[in-house]
Amino acid sequence: MLLEGIETLLVLAKEGTMSKTGSRLYISQSAVSKRIARLEKRLGKKLIEPAGRHIKLTADAITLIDNVGPSYKEIKGLIFDQQPYQDHTLINLACSETLVAGYLGNMMGAYIQHDPYISITTHHTPFIIERVQSGDATIGFCAGHLTPQHGLSTRHLFNEPFSVISHQPLRQQPQQLLVNDFNNPSNANQASLLQKAGIIPLMEMDSYTAAAQLALGGVAPALVPVSIIKTLKIEPIYCHHFAFLDELTRPVHLCYRQKSYQSERVSQLIETIADSVPKAI
Repeated sequence: MLLEGIETLLVLAKEGTMSKTGSRLYISQSAVSKRIARLEKRLGKKLIEPAGRHIKLTADAITLIDNVGPSYKEIKGLIFDQQPYQDHTLINLACSETLVAGYLGNMMGAYIQHDPYISITTHHTPFIIERVQSGDATIGFCAGHLTPQHGLSTRHLFNEPFSVISHQPLRQQPQQLLVNDFNNPSNANQASLLQKAGIIPLMEMDSYTAAAQLALGGVAPALVPVSIIKTLKIEPIYCHHFAFLDELTRPVHLCYRQKSYQSERVSQLIETIADSVPKAI
């Protein structure tokens, strides 16, 4: 019950509301409230306060999260390592949405015919890392730079190139671009490279697909990875290359807990993705 309460508090700290926390944990809003209340009673401390529609963490809650959060993920991961993989054990594959769309469709369509016990979910890279660390996901398929000291085994597959998408012809490098969210640490290097090139981020999207569609609609040129160009079947006439793009790529990795790789089913899926994805570029 104590671990359950701590998990709920950690998710609440990220989501900010009881309803979003319940959705993440697949429980009701009232169940979230009851878990937090039990944790407060157990610790003898007030952990949350109402702040409009959101929840504000108390100083005691922040201290608890700072001290316990990393250890909690490690404990969950170690428990996950003790679980044996059987023929029907579900393998959870946490992926970047763009990578699923651009590279996994055909491969997984064939693969899942002989191993149907695979679940695919899509997330941003920092959350993918967290899910693999805690054992909530078996394998991560990540786009962008990984957080340091993640403690996972990784396989670098390739560096995915970008293109500038524009509905209008571009005779020279644009001064402004639609980009993806720079608050996402996996995209942090893009900001410095664009600044070096003298390019201003015009709008920050949460989706490369949205940025590409806005660019094709004539709003402004957009920085878009090859996986989205493939998925949307964007014609070459709308794809433009400039010198600054030679430096601007995003690494694509597989990540997993080392113990998981000892399972034949998990290692086979990892190796299949590693072999097939670069061929799909």
